[in-house]
Amino acid sequence: MSRTLVLYAHPVPDSFNAAVHDTVVTTLQAKGWEVDDCDLYAEGFDPVLSEAERRGYHDLDTNVRPVAQHVERLLAAQALVLVFPVWNMGYPAILKGYFDRVFLPGVSFVLKGGTVRPNLTHIRKVAACVTYGGARMRTLLAGDPPRKVVTRTLRYTSQAERLRYLALYDTNRATDARRHRHLARVRRAMERL
Repeated sequence: MSRTLVLYAHPVPDSFNAAVHDTVVTTLQAKGWEVDDCDLYAEGFDPVLSEAERRGYHDLDTNVRPVAQHVERLLAAQALVLVFPVWNMGYPAILKGYFDRVFLPGVSFVLKGGTVRPNLTHIRKVAACVTYGGARMRTLLAGDPPRKVVTRTLRYTSQAERLRYLALYDTNRATDARRHRHLARVRRAMERL
């Protein structure tokens, strides 16, 4: 059975992001995936990279220790699905902290001769289900940093065969019909993951 790590980053349990998260998890389970559902807020993940962690960042023998359980979960996955809102043109701090603390040298990448090489090659599928409060044009004018990180950096570190970026822009003004269409789109994408 293939395993998916779902990283969910929203603090409000009755938010639209929660509905997206629920759609992702239930659809993947219905398609036979083993789902490791990592709700960063519910699990109380500490996003703060400590001084000791930063000093030991390149020490491959010790850098994983503070987040060993999260590293194990990441290394056990064949697919990675992110569910998060875009706030201030970026990830929620808890998700950014996850990347800072878990996507370490020796975990997500390897440094060889000053060159970064991907190390999550067991992850063959990556998807991001994202909501933006702002309009797409405003986001594009800002360069859409979250999209670039997912479609470039995560694709590279995982060398994913399949990558999906499912964004709902202007969520603050979205109608119920538009939200339902987005959930249907997420469902279809997870069925084909």
